[in-house]
Amino acid sequence: MSRIGIIGSAGAMGQALVQAIAAAGETHAGGIDKDGDLAALVSASDVLVDFSSPAALEANLDAAVAGNVPIVVGTTGLEERHHFLVDQAAESIPVLQTGNTSLGVNMLVHLVREAALRLDESWDIEILEMHHRRKVDAPSGTALMLGAAAAEGRGIAIEHNSERGRDGITGARGRGAIGFASLRGGTVAGEHSVIMAGEDERIVLSHSAENRSIFARGAVRAAQWLTGQAPGRYDMAKVLGL
Repeated sequence: MSRIGIIGSAGAMGQALVQAIAAAGETHAGGIDKDGDLAALVSASDVLVDFSSPAALEANLDAAVAGNVPIVVGTTGLEERHHFLVDQAAESIPVLQTGNTSLGVNMLVHLVREAALRLDESWDIEILEMHHRRKVDAPSGTALMLGAAAAEGRGIAIEHNSERGRDGITGARGRGAIGFASLRGGTVAGEHSVIMAGEDERIVLSHSAENRSIFARGAVRAAQWLTGQAPGRYDMAKVLGL
């Protein structure tokens, strides 16, 4: 049994994680939120799961490294600086960072990469996502994962080949660009569709999250897998054996 500590335990994901840990037969080592005793949680845990905030990531990684404890980072809204910090921590401990812990979403990422690899740029790729009204970042971390997978499949850099927030007279769609659109409202846990539109035909790959418990179960699965791994940076594809 692994002792799993939760960073960001007071939120909806934190509560779902407590239930998922118990259902998986693992031990809940405790949880903290802002101003909690992070060092005590680290010392009580075999592995950490972080669903807090980008602002807290540096301190969380530093504490995990100091305690030599693996950490699953499921916090979204990360910027380039945060990814540098993850890479730095991964030199000392196992770190699994992902924009989405759902096993189904990560299988979707794999399928999108494979489809983009085999379809040329005459197929336009658009990513549509919808989340609840309280979500503060857009596009979602999952949408960015899907866009990165499509770009990887095509062998292009997503940073230079994306279109977002179209409004007004934008001109024709760029050939080979990957488009993003974000919707917000209600209590939607997460909807993602990747539309590949060719001449006279379309492929739609999609995933619907019906309950946050899928993210909690995936995070616990990731924590179980990460325990005992060598230092390095990992993602959910490794958990799925992809």
